[in-house]
Amino acid sequence: QVFTFNRVEIKVQPSVKVKNGAPMSIVCHADISKSTDFQLKHNFTIFKDGKLVFMTVSDKGDAQYEIPVARSSDTGDYECTVEADGKAKSSNSLHVWVTGMTKPILTAEKKEVLEGEVVKLRCELPEEVPPLYFFFRKIKMNSTPKEKFVFEPHRNFSVMEFSVEEDDNILQFDCFGRRNVKLEFESSKHSNTTLVTVREPFIKPTLNAKPSSNITEGDRIQFECSTVVAQMRDIEIILQKNKTILSSVRDEKLLKYSAVAALEDSGEYLCKVEQGRTSKTTKLNVIVSELFPKPILAASMSKLDENKELTLNCSISGFQKANFSILRKNSNGDICLKNSRNLTIIVNVNDTGSYICKAEVKGIVKESKPVRINVYAPVSKPTLSVVSGLPEVVLGKPLQLICRSVMGTPPITFTFYKGNEVKKIVINDTYATFLDENIKQNDKRGYKCDARNNHSSGMKTSNILNITVIGPGRNASLGSIPYGEVEDGSETVFLCSVKEGSWPIRFRIFRKTDREVLLFEKNENADRVVWRKEAMNRQDTGTYYCVASNRANVDVKSHPISISVILAAWQKGVIAAFVLILIAGAATLALWWFLCKKKKAKGPSMEMSGSALATNLTSEKLTRQHNDGDYYSGSGYIEDSENHMKSTDENKGPDLESAEVEYTEVEVSTLDPHR
Repeated sequence: QVFTFNRVEIKVQPSVKVKNGAPMSIVCHADISKSTDFQLKHNFTIFKDGKLVFMTVSDKGDAQYEIPVARSSDTGDYECTVEADGKAKSSNSLHVWVTGMTKPILTAEKKEVLEGEVVKLRCELPEEVPPLYFFFRKIKMNSTPKEKFVFEPHRNFSVMEFSVEEDDNILQFDCFGRRNVKLEFESSKHSNTTLVTVREPFIKPTLNAKPSSNITEGDRIQFECSTVVAQMRDIEIILQKNKTILSSVRDEKLLKYSAVAALEDSGEYLCKVEQGRTSKTTKLNVIVSELFPKPILAASMSKLDENKELTLNCSISGFQKANFSILRKNSNGDICLKNSRNLTIIVNVNDTGSYICKAEVKGIVKESKPVRINVYAPVSKPTLSVVSGLPEVVLGKPLQLICRSVMGTPPITFTFYKGNEVKKIVINDTYATFLDENIKQNDKRGYKCDARNNHSSGMKTSNILNITVIGPGRNASLGSIPYGEVEDGSETVFLCSVKEGSWPIRFRIFRKTDREVLLFEKNENADRVVWRKEAMNRQDTGTYYCVASNRANVDVKSHPISISVILAAWQKGVIAAFVLILIAGAATLALWWFLCKKKKAKGPSMEMSGSALATNLTSEKLTRQHNDGDYYSGSGYIEDSENHMKSTDENKGPDLESAEVEYTEVEVSTLDPHR
């Protein structure tokens, strides 16, 4: 008995889309191949969204899950599994949609409420499966329904609250549900309509003005605001004007407020009654007529010199009977000068300020517009100076001037002049500045400034300020005599000069070897300076340069020159003579040593012979020197003696060596040391 599953199929009757309330069947079919015709038990299992909903055992290849009344909750993905004799096979998933949702049920917690309270509603879809959307509607006569919605992911009902507002009388509520099926929304029918009756906790307030809402300023006006309350608890009455609370009472049915009417009291008044969340308002428009116009303050002059007379006059157009007062404005409070319509004073600069007048009729006080009075003291003679201090400027740099007037009431007008040309006009309190950036070397024009204010004395002029233009030095050079090589002990003259530059000029000469040494410094009212170095020595060898500067504070450096200090001519002669003496002494010592060595080698005979020869040689030399007039010394003398001795020894030959020695006594004369 061999079998195998070919396939397992699942289908819906009548279709995959079934209307809500209609019958529906889920059919599972197993296609099996058998080796022989034998009975086989099949276990059929049907799942919806992964949950078991039907199971049966049959020897047939089909099983049917009957749903007599389909509901939207039957919507889902169905799958069938067939098992037989240890073998099992599942079908593909099939989506079934039961269209149309059940009608929701709406209930209200109260059928009758007060204004300001809330209505609690409950909407339920008993046969539906979450997630669901619930929509609640508040329906009011002759107005658009107000709608709210709630998403319920885990339950098939929802709760909502609606507040009861003013003028809500009879309210109707309903609800409906909505679900999402395969990215498509499906809505239910609207629920039953629930009726809620609204009662007023108090009636709309009434607002009256006595004696009338049209009144003249200065008259007393009284406001009365009242209401009828169903329950005297936590009720409040408020009187407002332009959002400003004028008066209020609590737990009372009547509010009274009175005041003397003023022109600015015209406008809209509002009476508001509040209890809990409920509030009702009533408005009243009040018109206050003018009793008299604002006073006008007139001044004899608005700008005047100190110690002059000022007259102030206060008046009301077309109205004479009033209490007048004239005041001066002050940040700490207005200062009353006189309770009268007229005021005359002799002014000083401290009287500068704003003045007003007030008029009072029947308790109504009105104030005039302020009048500005300016009292001026004359300006003093201005002083003109350079901001940096000294009346000078470096060529190419800007010149900043300041003009200052110690006395005088501001504002002061300052005018700067260069020569007779107006350069700048400045209005300030006590001083002004001017920056001149066009400075030239030969500009001889002086500067001055004027100062004036509104005083009748007019303008004051400063003294003329002359400015020295300082030109920086240029092209410094350094020379020396002699140049290059200088004999030790001799004088050297250095000349440092510049081609341009304002005097005085500071000259400095430096020597640079392994470090820089300042040798000379001097301020000169000239473009050059001469420095004499009297006795140069070997330590003065080095590189020399000069630096020139003036009040422009710009150092100008020359090209360097090299100075070498060498020996003087007499120093060279002394050294040469000293060297010759050393050489002559060395030659004499050498000759003496040589003669001594000869004597020791040849004995006494040779000593005598040598003496005779030396005597002859000496006589011959003296005779030659006397005749020639030449003086030989040092190495030349030694060389001649040696040569002569050599020739004598060579001429003796063998006969002289074998001949008998003769002894002769000779006398040797001494040389004159001066020759």
